[in-house]
Amino acid sequence: MKNNLFLRLCALGTMLLFFLSGVANAAPLTIQINGTVTEPDGTPLIGCSIIEKGTTNGSLTNASGEYSITVKDENSVLVFNFIGFTSQEVLVGSQTNISVQLEPSASQLDDIVVLAYGTQKKSDLTGAVGTLKSKDFNKGIVVNPGQLLQGKVAGVNVSSVSGEPGASQDVIIRGVGSLRSGTTPLYVIDGFVLDNSSTGVATNPLNFINPQDIESINILKDASAAAIYGARAANGVVVITTKKGKSGKTEMNLSASTAISTLSNKIDVFSADEFKKQVVNAGGNLYNAGGSTDWQDELTRTAQSYTTHLSISGAASEKFSYFASLGLDNQEGILLNSNLKRYSGRLNLNQTGLNGRLNIAYNLTASQTENNRPDGGSMVVNMLQLNPTIPAYTNGSPSLIDDMLNPLTRQEIYKDNAVNNRIIANFSPSLKITDDLTYKLNVGLDRSSTDRIVQMLPYALLEGLDLGSLNSSLVKNDNNLIENTLTYNYQKSSHNLNFLAGHSYQKTFEHLRGFNLTGFASSGIEPIYQDQTSTQEQPTTLNTYAIKNELQSFFGRVNYGFEDKYLFTATMRADGSSKFGENNKYGYFPSFAAGWNISNEDFMTTSVFTNLKLRASWGLTGNQEIPSKITQANYVESKSGNDTYPLNPNANTLDDYPYGTIFTRLANPNIQWEVSRQSNIGIDFGILANKLTGTVDYFNKTSENILLEVVPADPIQPTATYWTNVPDMQIKNSGLELSLDYRSSSQRSFYYGIGGNITLMKNSVENSPYAVLTTGAAQGAGQTGATINGYINGESIGAFYMKEFVGIGDDGLNAYLDKNGDGQVLENDRYVVGTAIPNVLYAFTVNLGYKNFDLGLNFNGVSGNKIFNHTAMSIFNKGSLSSSFNTTAFAVEYPEEAISNSNEVSTRYLENGSYLRMNNATLSYNLSPEKLLSSNWIKGVQFSLTGQNLFVLTDYSGFDPEVNTGSSTGGIQTFGIDRFTYPKARTYMLGLNVSF
Repeated sequence: MKNNLFLRLCALGTMLLFFLSGVANAAPLTIQINGTVTEPDGTPLIGCSIIEKGTTNGSLTNASGEYSITVKDENSVLVFNFIGFTSQEVLVGSQTNISVQLEPSASQLDDIVVLAYGTQKKSDLTGAVGTLKSKDFNKGIVVNPGQLLQGKVAGVNVSSVSGEPGASQDVIIRGVGSLRSGTTPLYVIDGFVLDNSSTGVATNPLNFINPQDIESINILKDASAAAIYGARAANGVVVITTKKGKSGKTEMNLSASTAISTLSNKIDVFSADEFKKQVVNAGGNLYNAGGSTDWQDELTRTAQSYTTHLSISGAASEKFSYFASLGLDNQEGILLNSNLKRYSGRLNLNQTGLNGRLNIAYNLTASQTENNRPDGGSMVVNMLQLNPTIPAYTNGSPSLIDDMLNPLTRQEIYKDNAVNNRIIANFSPSLKITDDLTYKLNVGLDRSSTDRIVQMLPYALLEGLDLGSLNSSLVKNDNNLIENTLTYNYQKSSHNLNFLAGHSYQKTFEHLRGFNLTGFASSGIEPIYQDQTSTQEQPTTLNTYAIKNELQSFFGRVNYGFEDKYLFTATMRADGSSKFGENNKYGYFPSFAAGWNISNEDFMTTSVFTNLKLRASWGLTGNQEIPSKITQANYVESKSGNDTYPLNPNANTLDDYPYGTIFTRLANPNIQWEVSRQSNIGIDFGILANKLTGTVDYFNKTSENILLEVVPADPIQPTATYWTNVPDMQIKNSGLELSLDYRSSSQRSFYYGIGGNITLMKNSVENSPYAVLTTGAAQGAGQTGATINGYINGESIGAFYMKEFVGIGDDGLNAYLDKNGDGQVLENDRYVVGTAIPNVLYAFTVNLGYKNFDLGLNFNGVSGNKIFNHTAMSIFNKGSLSSSFNTTAFAVEYPEEAISNSNEVSTRYLENGSYLRMNNATLSYNLSPEKLLSSNWIKGVQFSLTGQNLFVLTDYSGFDPEVNTGSSTGGIQTFGIDRFTYPKARTYMLGLNVSF
């Protein structure tokens, strides 16, 4: 309710800003100027500022680089400004069309990069930072920021857990560095540090952000860039900056799109005719219902999606700027009964005062995200396994199937709906105490609630489903932040010194309350709307938990530059966390970095390099993403005969015993922080007048003090498990990153650009005292708990550990390699047969432009990894086929295989996971203002056609090679296992963007 109210206020505020901007720009002006602003190669400059010199009158270029401005007279001067380019001034005179090309400033190194607690010129960076601006984002249906990044930054692997709308993603920056803490980086939005707490739904925690509100994303990859975030930076830091108002005339932008999505790849299961033959050939019991059904077609659909986004930005005066937006996204999933709908609003304000000494920034976003989720795993099983001779419908209704539920009926009676309401606000006033000293306060809050209802309507025709069920949960998340910083800037002749000192306090709270209830009337009314109370026959199950964490931090940073040639950066952060005991409450995380702008040396004046910089860094980051209060003892009461004894000698049963006390967790105040020790050396370069630019980085990252929940070696230990730091154990990641970009020479009618990046990775687990720490385990009848992959000493992270399948033996059963040669195949014949983590990441882009047409192509891929096809192991076997369940040719690959053969974990189901994907292709046409009938108020129109996931080159036999269960085993994240994963879609989208 609060969020809906806020969205209404956002709409009202937007209309008010329209009114104010109209008043502010109502002065009688006499000459209208139109034109375009481009780079030398013809690339449009989007958001370039055009100001009438000496006034606040101005305009911004649209998506086509076009602008329109009305000035006073022929003596007016237009000033063209864009970050990273040299400004130009043009006298209007008798001209009514003024088009300019802005030349890049010195190597475009004056670009401002948003970092931790401030900004820095790109030329002054000493750390490894990947920067992505809005014009470089991936196009198409994009629900969260991770999709914008895929394939764009070297060293960053972004993969979706599934194809479900709003599905969570794995964002891995420079490798997996922790066992229990996952791979999720720290996200910072407009200076506000997010908490990665659970919302109670397995969806992406960043779904609340409208990607169209994002101006830039910076990825802090090495310790020099990230260490100032200390205990939360071991997985890297993603800094997201949203759009702000700019000086000049008010601009309004309306974008809308509509899209259709279909199943991108079908698995080649048997048709009805093939199925009947194969069941008979296998010696099975054929159940022939007389139909011919493609269940993949029946349970998927052509999904329709649409988005609408309205924004307004500008400045009412030199002292006040604003950006406001409203958005609606509605994405249908390709599986029946799945979709995501999001309403979002944003308001960013900036006010200056006291002659420029006071600056107040205010950022507010509100969203409501609705998820309707199918019973995905069950639906995928039915798509692939259900007997194709069973008709999907009989007389227009889903057919009745003996002893099982028609999946078409299931999707009608199964409802899983989650609604997340979220508000994030931060208020950041800063005051220049002196010309060199600035104080800044940053106060922020994040309020989120997720109400999830999962219900099964009673179905009287099938025993076991006639009672129905209702599961309801409410998760509330609070995140409060207050930070104080002092920044001192000193500039004199050749010296440039910046000093930052600060204090931060952050408190998070997560609370879940839920219940489960069964026994509803079969009245056609959903259980949530039925009156129901707990009974002895149908008791209500209650569950609840709460998590509270606090983090207090002191931090500082020094940046020093001499003659714009020699650069030095040092940071220190001390974090005190409530997650750790008194003996190790604080962790300390320093970093050091140096840079040398070689291209600024006198001896480089005749060099082919227009930019050449050498960087080196070293530092420590930490990891505190562990369960709350694990350092404290916990116990429960028990009447077990092992935990208590009768005080009454006449006691005959446990009911006569008193309650005893048992520990579920022992206190351990000595648990220490996980620490990641990182070093980096890199080179930035530009040649051919910066037409060709690139970056090379080598990194080495070692994680130590690994936190793990282990089984005690002492058999009389009073708890089943306990938390500890594993002595000497290390997780190592190292690699080489290369990024290259080339832009063509200056040609007004045609331009082209190509770019790409590649990352070569190596990782290993060292000094582990455990033979195998299982990360992925099999599930299903006769399978549960069998190791698929894990952490193994001396091997890569996510190493697959299993027997090697060598064929079918004379007995018709699986035959495996006798690895140790002892004449028998046992568990000790398992060995490492590959890894789930790719050792090569690569991506490349092609951008072409001809007159008003633009074409962008994006490709990305991985190599060196394997995928365990758990889906095939579970259902694609001869035993299932003989029972009249459908399968693929995989099940009949060996004619001599017995029906009774078991489907054990082995290399039989291990496949090559390498792939090359055409991620998206966008063709756009920009309509010039002068071609519009209403060019005096419409600044530009862009039409676009985008295709997503157009093709994938891979040997993998499943739906898609970019898969993962998104689950964990023993709290350790799982990689590289495909088990009934929601399939990915191929999407075609039409878009319209209008600037006013």
